[in-house]
Amino acid sequence: MKFGVIIFPGSNCDHDAFWTIQQVAKQPVTFLWHESHDLENCDAIIVPGGFAFGDYLRTGAIAKFSPVMESVRRFAGSGGLVLGICNGFQILCEAGLLPGALIRNIGLKYVCKAVNVRVENAATPFTNACSQGQVLTIPIGHMEGNYFCDQATLEQLRRENRIVFRYATAGGEISVEANPNGSLENIAGICSPGGNVVGMMPHPERASEPVLGGTDGIKIFQSMVGALVTHETSSA
Repeated sequence: MKFGVIIFPGSNCDHDAFWTIQQVAKQPVTFLWHESHDLENCDAIIVPGGFAFGDYLRTGAIAKFSPVMESVRRFAGSGGLVLGICNGFQILCEAGLLPGALIRNIGLKYVCKAVNVRVENAATPFTNACSQGQVLTIPIGHMEGNYFCDQATLEQLRRENRIVFRYATAGGEISVEANPNGSLENIAGICSPGGNVVGMMPHPERASEPVLGGTDGIKIFQSMVGALVTHETSSA
């Protein structure tokens, strides 16, 4: 089992994700350079947060053309696990691996704080260590985290149970007050039709150790490890 963390010019959460996988989840991990097509036989790919290519044009618009993303598309198409965090979520939407777009926060201000998100689908490879409806406290840090899609896409996401996380109160209530960025229906994370690609705005790597103030985020990585172990066992 091996994880890969992509590095784009402007990535600034790549080392955080690497540390969490290596030191907390205790799994092999390598960095993947954006100009390379080689995913180095990784079993899961992390598209980390940051400001890929300085967020020029719009978030993720340039990163989607990186050679590594061609390989990520093929990898995802074959069922490989791909997690996009914050800027990584934006890149996955721009690359067409997830529907919709992340636009400017409704208050037009950068928001950086801990938020509560409710697990809407605990059956994905990224949430199997969580329980349905569980509320996780995970930090956000973004200017363009306002998820938007057209009505047809929204209905499809609902119908196919592809809304993975929603911003909520500590008690699990979905409310306007709990929404930090104006995101459509409080959406904080979604998945692909096959469930093997997830994009989320909150940063689980920033809530993976007690020293960081919380450990709810490690459940995302534990879920991925569990899913990969199950896959390896069933394939043996």
